[in-house]
Parts: sequence; C-alpha cells; structure tokens
Amino acid sequence: MDGIHDLGGREGFGAIDVEAPLFAEDWERRAMALTMASFLLGHNNGGQFRHSIERMAPVHYLTTRYYEHWFTGTATRLVEAGMIDLAELEERAGGRVPLSRPVVAEADEQPPVPAEDLAVGDRVRVRHWHPRGHSRCPWYVKGKRGTVVRLDPAASLPDLEAHTHDRRNEVQACVRFAATELWGPTADAGAGVHVDLWASYLTKEDG
Repeated sequence: MDGIHDLGGREGFGAIDVEAPLFAEDWERRAMALTMASFLLGHNNGGQFRHSIERMAPVHYLTTRYYEHWFTGTATRLVEAGMIDLAELEERAGGRVPLSRPVVAEADEQPPVPAEDLAVGDRVRVRHWHPRGHSRCPWYVKGKRGTVVRLDPAASLPDLEAHTHDRRNEVQACVRFAATELWGPTADAGAGVHVDLWASYLTKEDG
C-alpha cells in the first residue's frame, strides 16, 4: 500500500539517526521476541507483519522508534486474530496501546500474474500498481525503466501471504535503474540503483 512507511528516496526528513547497541532498552528485546513467537505459533507471517506496520497512522509511525513499530504491528495482528483482547492488552501494559488501522484491501486486489519469463539483460518497466494491501514495490521506482542484472529462485509472494491463504511462487529480479531515470537529468549520469522486485511488478520493454 502507499503510505508513510515508504520513505525511500524522499527528502526533508533529516539525517538518519543510527542507534547503538541493537537493543537500546530491554523492552525492545522483548518486542522482538514477541514478534518471533507470533511467527513460530503461526499467528503471523512476513507479509502480514509488514502490512500491520504499514497500516500505522502516519503521526504514530513517524514519532515512534523501530521496535515500537514491531510491537504495534504484532499487537495489532494478535488482536485481529483474536489471540488477545485489546482491553486485556492495555490492562497488562498499564495504559493505552494504539493499534494500526484496519485492513482495507479487498480479496480481488491481487498483483497480476507475470505473463513472461524474465532473463538477465531484459529491459523492464515497473508497473504503476497501487494496491490498498501489502506490496514490496517502493514508490520511487513505479513507472521507471531498468535492466535485470540478477534473478533469484522463486519464492512465496508476500503480497498474497499478507491477505490470503493462497501461495504463489515468483522469481525476484534485481533491477538496475540509472540514477537519471529515477531522479532526473541533474543526477550523476554514471550512478545506478539496484532494487529487488518481484516479477509481477514488472513488464518487459522492447529493445
């Protein structure tokens, strides 16, 4: 889905604040452990977890730390799955626990099935696909042209995992985009950006 979580290539947010060590506070370690437990118990998967974070309200997302995103996403998933009641969760937490917004994707909002096999060297264009559900395609490459430089083995498409019990294995392509294609003529003409993209995000270009 399009949202505040998709910050790649955006300006105006200042320098990246690199935190060390990995867990600045003990609750962050517990938030990660809770998330991993939800995966192991089958209450969460990669697509569902990422989409639960994507659904955070913009102000909440921008004003909270990395592992607060993890906790919010996992808490949202467990409440949605009926594993815990929000009132019980807030009682245990000792205060309000803001959850992510509801899922708005519909069942038929599925990425198109790739019509063609991809090969290294192919010229491709990224689809202008703007689903209301989960997507791993960053906004700044949509509609842009690039070249396939690597193909990875087929794996389960997270766009479907997030919303259905269906599974569809797809190849993921590493696509090189010229910096000028992404950022315009003022970009370094010799620079490029490599992005891993599922095959259903791409169409082949002639020539």
